Amino acid sequence: MPRIHFQQQLAELKDKLLAMAALAQQAVESAVDAYLQRDQGLCQYVRQNETAINTAQRELDEMAYELLAKEQPMAIDLRFILAVIKINGDLERIGDQSLGIARRTRDAIQVETVELPVDFAAMGECTTRMIRSAIQSLLEGDARLADHVREMDDEVDRINRRAHSDLLDLIQQDPAHTQQAMNGLFVARSLERIADHASNIATDVIFWIRGADVRHQLSLAMD
Repeated sequence: MPRIHFQQQLAELKDKLLAMAALAQQAVESAVDAYLQRDQGLCQYVRQNETAINTAQRELDEMAYELLAKEQPMAIDLRFILAVIKINGDLERIGDQSLGIARRTRDAIQVETVELPVDFAAMGECTTRMIRSAIQSLLEGDARLADHVREMDDEVDRINRRAHSDLLDLIQQDPAHTQQAMNGLFVARSLERIADHASNIATDVIFWIRGADVRHQLSLAMD
């Protein structure tokens, strides 16, 4: 019976993490839409969502540490709880970065709209796809999908480097648009960091399933 109760607690922990992941994904999507549409209402939604994410993080951490202290899990269950704690932190930081985009959007609303040489919609879609896939890999215990998420990070990095170069060129060619370009640089950098957090989540899923630390390598063959 104690073992059954412990597994029920692990399932509840996983459900709480998935609910928090949904909040984080909504935060990113709303922040990108807010920037693209210059929507003040969406900025406010991201702020409220970030508050909910912070509350969820505290509750999830408390539950995870309590399980560690009381149950003293071994092997794969221990790795799962440790992975949850780390993933929880990355989801909270995704919320922080989304809030940063919303704040930068409020600044952008105050100045003239300028067509920037960056496909922020594509970058945002790639980033949110990474989050969805990372969480799916957790839900399904799929280390191969987690590997794929880590590979997808290269594409976001490429877009960010191109955005950085193109926006700096814009500033040089037309200094009057410096503020708009700087806003764009910040948004691109925030999306790149969000993608890094999604990659971290995938790395923690691999650690849970395979018991292997792959932080410093692209991929690891299945056991």
